Formats: sequence, structure tokens, C-alpha cells
Amino acid sequence: MLSLRGLYERLGARYLLLFGAFEVVSAVVVCWATVGMFSLYVEMSFDEFWQITVFAEATVLVAIGWVIARSARLARPVIDWLQAGKPEDGALEAWRCGVALPRQVVEDTSWQPFVIVAAPNAVFLSLHLDLPVYSGLIVFAGVLIAVAYAALLHFFASEQFLKPVVSDMAERLPPDFAGSRAGVPLRWKMLAALPLINVVTGVVVSGLSTDGTASLEDLGLDVAVALLVSFTLSFELTLLVAKSVLGPVDDLLEATERVKRGSLDARVPLTSADEVGELAGSFNEMMQGLAEREALREAFGSYVDPEVAERVLEEGELIEAQEREVTVLFVDIRDFTSFAERSSPSQTVAFLTDFFELVVPIVKRRGGHANKFLGDGVLAVFGAPERLSDHAARAVRAAAEIVEAVEDRFGDDLRVGVGINSGSVVLGSVGGGGRLEFTVVGDPVNVAARVEAATRDTGDAVLLTEATRGRLPDPDAVVEPRGEVPLKGKSEPVPVYALSVPLDESTIPQTGHIKAEA
Repeated sequence: MLSLRGLYERLGARYLLLFGAFEVVSAVVVCWATVGMFSLYVEMSFDEFWQITVFAEATVLVAIGWVIARSARLARPVIDWLQAGKPEDGALEAWRCGVALPRQVVEDTSWQPFVIVAAPNAVFLSLHLDLPVYSGLIVFAGVLIAVAYAALLHFFASEQFLKPVVSDMAERLPPDFAGSRAGVPLRWKMLAALPLINVVTGVVVSGLSTDGTASLEDLGLDVAVALLVSFTLSFELTLLVAKSVLGPVDDLLEATERVKRGSLDARVPLTSADEVGELAGSFNEMMQGLAEREALREAFGSYVDPEVAERVLEEGELIEAQEREVTVLFVDIRDFTSFAERSSPSQTVAFLTDFFELVVPIVKRRGGHANKFLGDGVLAVFGAPERLSDHAARAVRAAAEIVEAVEDRFGDDLRVGVGINSGSVVLGSVGGGGRLEFTVVGDPVNVAARVEAATRDTGDAVLLTEATRGRLPDPDAVVEPRGEVPLKGKSEPVPVYALSVPLDESTIPQTGHIKAEA
């Protein structure tokens, strides 16, 4: 037997016609059953029974036609979305309409069925059976209960029929959409449904338990007693059931709100051992996992650049290798070996930590990535992992800031050398034996390190190659030639350039926001 989901997938936009057919059939059945209930309390012949049934069914069909027409108008966004082929750009509007539709239909058609069905049938049945005038009020009350039951049946059935449609829409919603409360709260569903079911059950059972001598006055008494019991003794039990179910749900919603505000220590108290309690336990397990993941992210981000950490967590441990044009900056402390020899290990580590805490933020602020800590040096990359069109200018700006910051922080106690080179490198995960590292590989990296070493010979704080100079917006305004210097691993000397002095804001290339390459 096909499920509602299967019927929806098979019928497509015609699926809603199936719900319309269900509405008609269920209304006809409820009407027939209601007339049958009246026959338990009012003596009527076979012909009178069917005459009353035909009249009642006619009024019901008019009412249900009105409801279907109004429902079709309210469901227009859903219908249009289905007929348009389920586009993603209209899924959000259709979803909002779908989840709110059961409530909106009941609100929009709340009084019409009572007027179209209850009043005419009360008058017709009283006149047709030649009943006292006051009997019309009793019949009217009984029909009201039947109409209310039909409305409740329509509401819950529409929720179930729309569920596969709404689920289909939900798959096409924006990833950042968190939903909205457009339906009827669960508390009101229970408080409305349970008492009404008790009234209907009480009236039917009372009628079936008679010996055929019950009168219409008995029906009025049964309705009154059923209402009294439902909204006193039974209503108290309904409240207790609602609290039993909704209490843990409220705790779950409260904890969810705390999570949305950024609290990962939110937990739900386990107050029951049923399905709701199991849900609360699953929520707590999920939050424990999220807290551990966030702790891992923070710890991971302390050892790896946060952007790289995010990519690893999103893409997996292996970042696919790719070729990229970047600018490599290598900064190294001069004469660090002699400092380390005369300092204790703790002093050395503290000094390096202080130095790196000064350098790394400058690199990050200019859009660079601190790729490696090499003893007393830092290898930084501009243009990876995020593409930058102005990576060379960013690297030069960062180099100037690093030199100035070191002078301001350490004075004459510390000098650094900075080498900059640009070119095409391969970046990605490299390693083996269970250990991986995100790195950049290529000749430009080696040349940057060699250029930094050349600063000791030229006496400059910053040297850059022709490859970097050629990528600057106005190179002649910010650099001056230092001739060609031999570099280890290069067969020919390499032209290098130093930053102009003084290093002020008017001469250093300015960079704005990160700009991706086309």
C-alpha cells in the first residue's frame, strides 16, 4: 500500500486533489454518522432517516465546497510552486504557506460551516419530525459538536497530507533558514482535541447503551453531561497529559534557544524515560559532541591557521593539491643563535612566543596565512588558502609593518630580516605515516628564504625579488634596487630590491578588503 509520500511522488501537483477527495468523503461519513446518532434519540422511519440524511449531506457538501474553495485560495503559493516544477527560489514562500495552511484554513472558515450546516439542519429536523421548538436548540448543539469534530479532523488530516509536500520544500530551503512558528502550538492541539473527543465519545456511548427508549431530551442531557465531564474531570487529566508531554519539550526548546545564543553547555534535564526522555538524552549527546568538536576546533586553530582548520573540518583531512600564484614572505630573527646560547630554554620559548604574537596578527590582518614556524622564523603566504588579487602589495605592506612593530617593541635588542618573492606554487596536504600538513611547495618558497638570508649582506631589513616588484601597483615609488645577488640553488644572480626609506604610509602600497582573483 502506498504511503502519503509515495502518493505525492507519483501524483505531483495532482496530490492536493487527493486531499480534496478525502475532505469530501470524510465530511459525508461524519454527516451520516451524526444523523445515525440522532436516530438513537429521536424516533424516525426509514424514509424519514434518509430524507434527513439527504438534506444534511446537501448542506455538508455546500459547506465543504466553501471550505475547499477558500483552502485553494490560501494554498495558492503551494499550488503555484508545485505547478512550476518545484523551483528553489520559491520554496521558502511555499514552505511558509504549507506549514501555516491548516491553521489558516480553520481560522478563515471558522464560522461558515456552523451557519451552513448547524442552523439549517436544526430547523429542518425539528420541522420534518414535528418536534417541539426547544428541540431545535438541542439538535443545534448536537450538530455543533459534529461540525467541530469534522473541523478537528480536517485540521489534523491536512497536517498529515501536507507533510510530504512540506518535507519536499524543506529540502530546497536556504541552508541558514532556521524555521518559524506558523502553526498551532502543540499545547493547544491537545487542549482542543482531547476534550472534544471525550464529548463525542460520551454522547455516542450514551446513545448506543440505551434500550431504544431515549428521547431528544436525553440527548440534550447527554451533551450537557459530556461537556461538563470533559471540561472538569477529564480536562484536569488533559492538562496533566499536556504537562507530561510538553514539559520536557519546553525544556528542549529552552535549551535550543541557549544554543542559538552560543552556549554549548546547554543540557536538557532527563525527567522521563519515554520517547521524549530519549529525545532529551539524544540532544545532550549531540551537545556533548558539539562541545568536543568546538574544543577541537579551538585547539586545532591554535596549531594551524584558523582558515586551514575550517577547510580541514569541512573537506576532510586531505586538502586536494592545487597550483596557485602567491607571494611568500619569510621573516627571521637575526643573531638568534647567540641569544639562545646565553638564555635558558624557558626564556627562549617566552621570547619566541612574544615575537610570534607580534608578527602573526600583522600577517593575518593583511590577509596572509602563517604557514610555518621554522625555529626563530615565520613562513607566511599571501594568496592561499584564499585567493587574493593583490597578494604582492599585501605582503610588502605586512613586511613594513613587521619591521616597524619589532623596532617599537624590542628597540635595538632585536633585528629581523624579511625576504619576499612571488610565483606559482603547489599548495595542499603533504605528509605520510598518519601525519599531514597544509603547506606550499615550490621554487618561490626557497627563493624567499634565500632572499631573507641576503638581507644580512645588504644590510636591509626587507628585500624583495623582481617577481614581487613587478606585481606592485607603483613599484618605483616604494622600492630601490640593490643589484643582483647570488642565491644558493640559483645558477644566475637574482635582482633584489629594498623598501624605500622612510617606511611611511605615503610610500607603502595600500591594500583594502580581500579581493578574490577572477
